[in-house]
Amino acid sequence: MSRSIFITGTDTGVGKTTVTAAILAVMRRYGLDCVPMKPVQTGCTRKGSAMVAPDLEFCLHMAGLTAARSAKSHMCPYKFRTACSPHLASRMEGRNISIAGVRRNFRALAGRYDSVIVEGAGGVFVPLDRRNTMLDLMAALRLPTVLVARPGLGTINHTLLSLNAMRNADVPVLGVIFNQSSPGKPGRIEKDNAATIARMGKVSILGSFPYFSELSRGRLSAAAFTEWADMHLTAHRILKGVGDCGCGRK
Repeated sequence: MSRSIFITGTDTGVGKTTVTAAILAVMRRYGLDCVPMKPVQTGCTRKGSAMVAPDLEFCLHMAGLTAARSAKSHMCPYKFRTACSPHLASRMEGRNISIAGVRRNFRALAGRYDSVIVEGAGGVFVPLDRRNTMLDLMAALRLPTVLVARPGLGTINHTLLSLNAMRNADVPVLGVIFNQSSPGKPGRIEKDNAATIARMGKVSILGSFPYFSELSRGRLSAAAFTEWADMHLTAHRILKGVGDCGCGRK
């Protein structure tokens, strides 16, 4: 059984990459040989002859991992320079995104590692092409999925709608993680939002990340990041939830 996980979000910029890196680092701390995967990355940069996927590089760095170029080709098979929705970047740069291609690359990684932590692009209905969305990719992989949400005002609607869409598509929901991506401390609104989403969404809250200035400034070591992540995740519930799910088989 693969203990792989898919990470999606209620929106772009909600903190999926931070949560992906956190789960990756903590699962490795608990003894699982995990690697990240970012199937589709827009806004890539060129370094020599290679295209660099920033989200993938962040996750590798924060987990203290290095990867050969051949391995990175599986971890991020679809790279685009244009920073926009995948469907538009794909059309502008003349390269189609294939869900079957993502699945082949995922299986290549899942056959070598205990777990693959897969990060989506944008929210669940971000289009990959004229027909398919990120939700179609999630349904094809059928991995237990973590939804990343903002803790503040407006999150109840966005989060419940995303959960409903995932369940209607038979995507296994592992739980919700909140990420505070801007300065500020949680108050009554944020606490009630979490309780309301847990109750109305019938979902587990697997963690809540406060704003961390050292992370936003890029001054955090991999060891310090792992320690911070472990403080704010309920790792045992994540691992148990993946095991109980019975999905994501190699």
